[in-house]
Amino acid sequence: MTVAGLAIAIGGIITGLVLEKGNIRDVAQYTAALIVCCGTAGAVMVTTPKHIIKRAFGELKHVFYHESIPVEGQVEELISYVSMARANGVVSLERQAESVRDPFLRKALSLAVDGSDTEALVSTMEVHIEQCEARAEETARVFESGGGYAPTIGIIGAVLGLIQVMKNLSNIEEIGHGIAVAFVATLYGVGLANLFLLPAAGKIRHKAAALRQSQELMLLGVVGVIEGSNPHMLRQKLNAYLVEGQKKTPQRLRRAAPTMSNVA
Repeated sequence: MTVAGLAIAIGGIITGLVLEKGNIRDVAQYTAALIVCCGTAGAVMVTTPKHIIKRAFGELKHVFYHESIPVEGQVEELISYVSMARANGVVSLERQAESVRDPFLRKALSLAVDGSDTEALVSTMEVHIEQCEARAEETARVFESGGGYAPTIGIIGAVLGLIQVMKNLSNIEEIGHGIAVAFVATLYGVGLANLFLLPAAGKIRHKAAALRQSQELMLLGVVGVIEGSNPHMLRQKLNAYLVEGQKKTPQRLRRAAPTMSNVA
């Protein structure tokens, strides 16, 4: 969708330019692109720690390719763990916990197998959820800050171009052309911000929200393992959580945890 969106946006802009009897060469200015891209990158580097910038570059692949979370498979996996725990005890999940692929679920199951009570487990895993969300927000702010700087850097590029125009006022024929070229940097800055940087920040936040929902779902399932919940009743609860998009806050998780033993 990212590639398709960029293609539609850029294609629409270029098509509009051509329909207005313009020429692609009018906006193809490598000097303007150099000013905007390097200026924006430099401003972001000044305001952002190095390790966060490196993490943001690592997230670029998720901006262009985002793999959806298999929530239905997660529900089935959690129900199988609950059924096994009811039949053979929570300790019987020790081997399964070690082979779980998702690190969040593996850690939660390991805590359950080690005998952690509901409140301690929920409290521990909430910290993990909050840290994941905080790191995603830091990454999103890298692109968001770039989206804030890019238009301003574009204006700087336009001013630099106008300075060059003012040097050649004696050549009237070149003034109009020079002014048009000068404003290309502004176009690049606004385009970079609104077509890529700001949307990328939004996509990273969307991914973080989906991950948080998935982690809360897994946490609710592991609480069911500890409390010995009825698999059928837990399935209904998890399905409602997924289908209706119900998001349980950490406080609601704590309130719900003691009641889960009542469904057994």
